[in-house]
Amino acid sequence: MQHSLLTARIDANRLWDSLMRMAEIGATGRGGCNRQALTDADRAGRDLFVSWARAAGCSVSIDQIGNLFAARPGLDPQAEPVILGSHLDTQPTGGRFDGVYGVMAGLEVVRTLNDLGIATRRPIEVVAWTNEEGCRFAPAMLGSGVVAGAYDLQYAYSRTDSSGASLGDELKRIGYQGSAEARARSWRAVFEAHIEQGPILESSATTIGVVTGIQGAYWLDVTLKGVAAHAGPTPMEMRRDPWRVAAPLIQLAFDIAARRAPWGRATIGNLKVSPGSRNTVPEQLIVSVDLRHPDRGTLASMRSELTAAVKELAATHQIDASIEQVWFMPPTDFDRALVESIVRCAQELNYSQKLMVSGAGHDSLHTARVAPTAMIFVPCAGGLSHNEEESATPADLAAGANVLLHAAIRAAND
Repeated sequence: MQHSLLTARIDANRLWDSLMRMAEIGATGRGGCNRQALTDADRAGRDLFVSWARAAGCSVSIDQIGNLFAARPGLDPQAEPVILGSHLDTQPTGGRFDGVYGVMAGLEVVRTLNDLGIATRRPIEVVAWTNEEGCRFAPAMLGSGVVAGAYDLQYAYSRTDSSGASLGDELKRIGYQGSAEARARSWRAVFEAHIEQGPILESSATTIGVVTGIQGAYWLDVTLKGVAAHAGPTPMEMRRDPWRVAAPLIQLAFDIAARRAPWGRATIGNLKVSPGSRNTVPEQLIVSVDLRHPDRGTLASMRSELTAAVKELAATHQIDASIEQVWFMPPTDFDRALVESIVRCAQELNYSQKLMVSGAGHDSLHTARVAPTAMIFVPCAGGLSHNEEESATPADLAAGANVLLHAAIRAAND
């Protein structure tokens, strides 16, 4: 048994084959995947995962929000289980690895334990969370969010897509509204393996990212109201042009993030101009601002600085300004003991590694509220994700799954 534990490795070819087989469901012409939550393609992906899980000897349960749990028994059926997984849904023009890698890596851990005849004291469960992406039903991470208490179940059911179809109705339509209560149970540990979705690991030639937490984020809509006027007859000095505030504000947001390097982030993701005529000074601009940082205090100071600047600029240029908080994602720290366990596993397996913070939200953001949680990142080519050209090497994917295997064994036998 001890020898098997020390030498245990996943089957890299089987993991790759599973990923490529799942990628056929919702495959796009450019090599990506369109398997949005609760579509027929999502149902087919779920069906395939369930068939594989049952073939691996797992019992499968489905909760009220459609989260799938595939359980491998432990020697002590009363012990708190170890959870491995991520999500199967994708963006409309998504890739083959975002989310699904974490589910397939968890399944590969179970298959490997079976192959090697390794029993664990605690049960191990592989989870596929519902609607992580949020591209069809907003907000994102609804499945894990309901379980963690961030969202009410009926609120989740009421979310609609662009055609007016509700999440609850679509969950029933595809046959994945389960009967198990959608709530957190007592879990010993939750691990999520994922491609990085950024360029840091690849650029530093590092194989394993040991994720210490998730950046916090403010989504803000800055509304600037001036006076519409003709572009020709109205002198510059007599205009109440909201661009007088928006232009310096955009640069200021970038400066605010740059002063909080290396983890400060500022993104101007959308801009709405009204009336939107080429030869009219706009009456109103709405500027979307995304501010991010892993430290709560620093993130708060970034928002405060932006707010003060908007107020000052608006007063100077006689513009009415308001700021609406659209969303707040609090900074999340992962469990220190699990983070240290991942570090040790990577070291023992001779993989290069580095501590890092996730710049994107994941289901682990929610599970960290209710259970010890940690994440494992592997490189993706060019840092591309949410992109049909998203790519990762079989070797890196296998490395992340090997670290997951050993971290899961440690947690399941502690």
